[in-house]
This record gives sequence, C-alpha cells and structure tokens, in this order.
Amino acid sequence: MPIPRSILTKADPSDLELSVVQGAWPSDVAGHMVISSSDQRSHPVHAFFGDGVLVRLSLTPGRDGRFAWRANVIDSPSVRLRRRRPDLFAAGPVGTNSPFGGVNAANTAPLPWGDRLLATWDAGRPIEVDPVTLGFVAEVGHRDDWAPVLDAPVLPSILTTAHPVIDPERGCLWSVTRDPVTGVLSVVRYDGEGAHVRRWPVEGARFPQATHTITQTRDWLVLADTAYKVDLAEVLGNGERTVANNPGGPLLMVRKDALDAAPPGTAVHGTVFRIAPEVNHFYATYDDSAGVRVVMEHTPGVDIGLYLREDDVDVFGRPVDPALRGMYCHGASPAVVTVLEFDPEGGTVTDVARLRDPGRYWQAELSALDWSFEGQLRPTRHHLVFQGFHPEAISARLLRNYGDRIDRSLFPREETPSVLASLERDSLKPLAEWAWPLDDYPTSPIFVPRAPGGPGRSRYAGAEPGGHDGYLAVVVHNDARFRVELFDAADVSRGPVATLAPSPGTVIPFMIHAAWMPEARPHDPSIERLRFADDLDERLDRLDPELRTLAREVAAEL
Repeated sequence: MPIPRSILTKADPSDLELSVVQGAWPSDVAGHMVISSSDQRSHPVHAFFGDGVLVRLSLTPGRDGRFAWRANVIDSPSVRLRRRRPDLFAAGPVGTNSPFGGVNAANTAPLPWGDRLLATWDAGRPIEVDPVTLGFVAEVGHRDDWAPVLDAPVLPSILTTAHPVIDPERGCLWSVTRDPVTGVLSVVRYDGEGAHVRRWPVEGARFPQATHTITQTRDWLVLADTAYKVDLAEVLGNGERTVANNPGGPLLMVRKDALDAAPPGTAVHGTVFRIAPEVNHFYATYDDSAGVRVVMEHTPGVDIGLYLREDDVDVFGRPVDPALRGMYCHGASPAVVTVLEFDPEGGTVTDVARLRDPGRYWQAELSALDWSFEGQLRPTRHHLVFQGFHPEAISARLLRNYGDRIDRSLFPREETPSVLASLERDSLKPLAEWAWPLDDYPTSPIFVPRAPGGPGRSRYAGAEPGGHDGYLAVVVHNDARFRVELFDAADVSRGPVATLAPSPGTVIPFMIHAAWMPEARPHDPSIERLRFADDLDERLDRLDPELRTLAREVAAEL
C-alpha cells in the first residue's frame, strides 16, 4: 500500500518539536517554512475542501536543538460560525454550505508578502493571518468588490484563484474573480491597505472552467483556464460525476499599464491564446524584455474534481482502500511540462522546450522556485515533484469519463516512485533527480536561499538568486511518521543532506502548497483592513433572528 493510509488523518493539528534524525543541519539555513493543509476533522466530502490549516516550521533550531512545528486552524468568520452551530453546515462535492453562505476554506496556499502572510483558496477571498500565531487577521476586500458568484446573508461564494501574485514593483496583489455563467473574468488589485479592492472586467475573455493560477512579468498578467470543472448534476445530487476536464483552453494576457490607466469597473483589453494540454500551475520569468516565457506544468489525465469513493475500483479493477476516500484522482497520463513563449503583439506561441518521459515522470504535482524579485527576474532552476504512477488512486470512473484521452498502453506494470527533479529553467533539461521509496509520499517543496538579504539584495534573495544556490525543503508523508527532508538545490541527486522528524508514529494530513519566509513577525495592527463587521448589512435580515445575533457576536469577537 504505497500511498500512506494516514494521509487523510483526522488527528488534531498540534504543535510539535522536530529533531535531526539524519545528517547534519546546515548552519546557513534560516527562516520559516509555511504550509497550507485541509482540516479533515471538518469531514469534507472531497479532501481538498476542509477548513484551512496553516503550519509554520522554524528552519533554525531552538536552544534545545529542536525545530518548532506550529499548526493552527485559521479561525476565520466561517470557522467561528461553524464552531457555534456545526449542525447548520453541510459538506458537498465542491465545498461546505450553510444558511450563512459558503465556507471560505483558505486551505490551498500560503502567500508571503514581505512580513505579511496570506492564505488562499479558489472559492474565497485571500485571508490574512498573523505569521506568529497563525490566527485570523482579515479577509481581503469587501465582498461586493469581488462580485460574488453566490451572494449570501454573511458568507459569499467568490470564484477567484488560489495563486494570486505579489507585484514586486507596484507593491500590490493581483488576483481575479470570475462569473461561472458567462465566464467573464475580472482582474482584482489590492494595494495592501484599506477595506476595498479594485476590479476591472476583461473584454472578450471567457474561461469555461477555473482560474487556479496567475503569473506575471514586468508588463503583463498571465491567466489560463484551469483543468477543474464542476459537474452541476453531481453538485445537485442528481447523479455521479460524468464530466471531464477540457483538453485545452484559453490563456489570457493583460497589460498592467492598461489596468493602471483605466478607472476601476472599466473594461480593459486582453490578448487571448489557446494552449494544450490542460494545465493547473504555471510560472513566468519576470523579465519580459526578450519575450514572455512561461513554464507550464500541464495536467493531462489528472482530475482534481474527481475524488475517490468507498465503492470505487482502480485502473486494474481492484477495490480502492476506504482509507483513501475523499482523495483526488491521481494522474492517468504521463506528465507534460513545457516552456512556452508568447508574443502578445503578434499573437503567436512558440514551444521552446518540452519534457515528457512516461518511464520516469507521472503527475507533475508541485514545484519550488526562487520567489525573490531577483530570482524571478532571471530564474535558473525549476524544481518539480512528480508524484509517480499510483494505480490505486486512479478511479475506473476517471477512465470512463476520459475515454480515449487516456492511453492505457502507457501504464507502468506497477507503482512507480515519486521523483524530485531539478530542471534547467529554459530548456527543461533534467540536471539532477532523487527518487523516494514507494511508501513515501512527498508534497510541496520550497526553495530556501542561502545567505538571504545581503547588501544590495531584497530580503528574500540569496547570494546567487535563481534557484540553484540554496536548499529545498520537502515534507514527506509516511505511515511510520512524517519527516522534513532538506536537499542541496545544486544537486538533489545526493539525497537529503539532513532530515527532521517528530517522535515515531506521528502523522499529519496531506500538506498542499508551501512557501518560505525569512522571518515570522506579528502582524501590524496599524494597517487598515476590512473588518468582518463591514460585510454585515441588510442581507442579514434573510436569516432567523438567532442566526443574525450569532453573526453579530462573531463580528464583535473579531
């Protein structure tokens, strides 16, 4: 049973002390690893839709030589209301709903912004948390600024992106909101202060599925239709999931100067391209003086929306272990990674590089790159975890839904291991790789720069920015106990240079995305932010008096 059966544990998120159990911890590792997770105790139907949990791991030891692992369920308005009236919250295939509205899970990715920290999700506003306590600070922007897809008395449903970006030169956050009926996209900007965000609809832009990722260059925002599709019949309880993600879709480029020049609410022009195969994550080189180059981590045969059920059988006709109920279906096609160059003036796309190896790389899962301004300007490495071929986590229902889009002749005869590959940024040439044992399940790696913040450099930049000079930290799940492995980013093939682990038998629910912060400082209360009370208005009158009172009590707490 290669996928750890503990990966969907409902154990309480708890503070832990990790010790070095292998190798020697380098003295030039510093800062904090922050990780998002989904609280399985909130009993989501789909494992990705539990309440948001944030973890912060100190990468420097305390006086006792141990490393502090701190975990906390984000005590957002949604969570506080659910704790008061859990009987009113019902989990479904695409989230959790209640008379108050939909839960903002904020469980997908941590987003550092200088000394500030946000937690994100695809169906809710970013939530700011305190980097030290990991407690709730504020949601970003008044709900009406985002044009909710489903308004509600208290908790609106907002279709956005789990990966907004911080603009290093404009000092703002760029995000997006989307109308699922019309497919119309709007770009959203938050300047870091105040209770409001600004929004601009984009002319002629229609995304039929989702917008999981945004990337940027100096002059452009780049958005792509994401391989996640909602099956309305499934949501309404009228049948099981029968849809398949689109095999390709539109990619949109919007010039930042056009947004700067247009009053909020004014439609702006965007340039639309078509790309394939389908994609979830993608990352641009910030310097666009020689063209707009984007690493695309394509996801053919991966359906995040299709989760495993107790009655499922896998690709070989074997019953799926009930311990995996709720986990998303893993990749049924070899991974594809490309470097594409876009010409927004000429409307052309050039395939610069392509990586596809059915014998080695399945399911391009999560990646690590140097997120400093200097590293984004001239990236040198793209580090990517390929999860491997896991037939027990591929439902036969996926094969039915995708039909001849899945080439079964490419299936390995048995499980293949997860691999960490360091790729040359522009050529995608594998420079080094490390394969884990079959009973290990690695999650999101992070890049930790060496000697960050020196003279003439930003706080996040190491001595040699780009992704090659520093370390990679990876959380690895295993039923014996989880661990955190540290690799030399210049040569991951050497294996971990050091490993941290808690006491034997300690397991955690699957970690999703991770990030690195140089310091963990308390949030600045002097910055003006949205208050939860600002979202409460006459729409409360739709609720019973008892629930109106409850919402106001939570607002007073916050």
